Amino acid sequence: MFLHSIDLETATKIVDAAIAKGHEMGFLPLTVVVLDDSGTMKAMKREDGASLIRPDVAMGKAWGCLGFGAGGRVITGRSETTPGFVNALATMSGGRMVPSPGGVLIKNADGRIVGAVGITGDTGDNDEICAIAGIEATGLTADPGVWPQ
Repeated sequence: MFLHSIDLETATKIVDAAIAKGHEMGFLPLTVVVLDDSGTMKAMKREDGASLIRPDVAMGKAWGCLGFGAGGRVITGRSETTPGFVNALATMSGGRMVPSPGGVLIKNADGRIVGAVGITGDTGDNDEICAIAGIEATGLTADPGVWPQ
């Protein structure tokens, strides 16, 4: 699939497939946010039972990936090795960046970043599993990042 940015139909498919993966795996209630390449929210669902702050956390995971230009694994690794730098970025972004697994870049067939997914509700590893499943269900490429680089 060739996209320049995530559209509503694709974002909705990502959210629904991610939540379905969470149900299949027996994960805790999830909140899923999909942003387009400009950082604009295209879709969000918060499952029943997910806590009040979850949409903000999911948004922060996705937004951080877009802002950093890397998957959540890279941001998490950087927060461990250079916490001052990542804290400064979080401060500069007004707290919009959450350095945790569960933030995954979405890339098109050319490898261009077309959006990001942020998921929260279970462990970061499990959130990431669902994000990858949601993205791959649309034929796009998931990039959770690799650490160490």
